[in-house]
Amino acid sequence: QVQLVESGGGLVQAGGSLRLSCAASGTILSVNTMAWYRQAPGKQRELVATITSGDDTNYADSVKGRFTISRDNPKNTVYLQMNSLKPEDTAVYYCNADIRRSYYRPVTNYWGQGTQVTVSS
Repeated sequence: QVQLVESGGGLVQAGGSLRLSCAASGTILSVNTMAWYRQAPGKQRELVATITSGDDTNYADSVKGRFTISRDNPKNTVYLQMNSLKPEDTAVYYCNADIRRSYYRPVTNYWGQGTQVTVSS
């Protein structure tokens, strides 16, 4: 079994910062691309940022310059540093990862359970 467990969400005032973490656990051979998505009430889930195993990153235009995605490969953990938060960043943030559990299994995509981020004005 593989689990992605997020932490670090909460309530913050506009202009503040939060750091989200997501750790992958279980039987893991390798973790490929990791990503953060978010879903605001009444809206579709959207991609926030991605990071490859080689540390190439990509960001949604709405968060460029404010959010930074990073990873710790030995810990199978991905982070999202969120600065200059805005009320429109309020959403449930989900971790996502492409994981290979063994040489005999294909790469499988996994989701975390989500963590709430609320930014007050």
